Amino acid sequence: MIIDERDPMKQIVKILTLLLAVTAVWIGLLQTSTIPESYTWLLPLYLIVTLGCYGLLMIGVGLMNFPMCPQEALFLQQDIVEAKEFLKKKGVDVGSD
Repeated sequence: MIIDERDPMKQIVKILTLLLAVTAVWIGLLQTSTIPESYTWLLPLYLIVTLGCYGLLMIGVGLMNFPMCPQEALFLQQDIVEAKEFLKKKGVDVGSD
C-alpha cells in the first residue's frame, strides 16, 4: 500500500499532534512559575494573533509573486471584448474603450 503525503488523515494527525504539544507546553507553563501567570493566560491569544499575521504575510507574498499568465490574459481580453459586444447589442452603453 502506497501512502500519499497529501493524505488528509495524515495532515489531520500532524495538526492534532502539534496542537497537543502546544497545549501541553501551555499547561506546563501554567503549572510552573517561570512566566508570570497573567502572561501565561494570554499566550493562546498571542498565538492566534501571530498566526493571523503570518497568514496575512503569506497572502501578501503570494500576491507579490503571482505568476504572469500571458495566455490567460489574452483569453480575458477576448472575453471582455465579447461581453462588450453582447452588451452593445442589448443597448447598454459600455463606454468608448
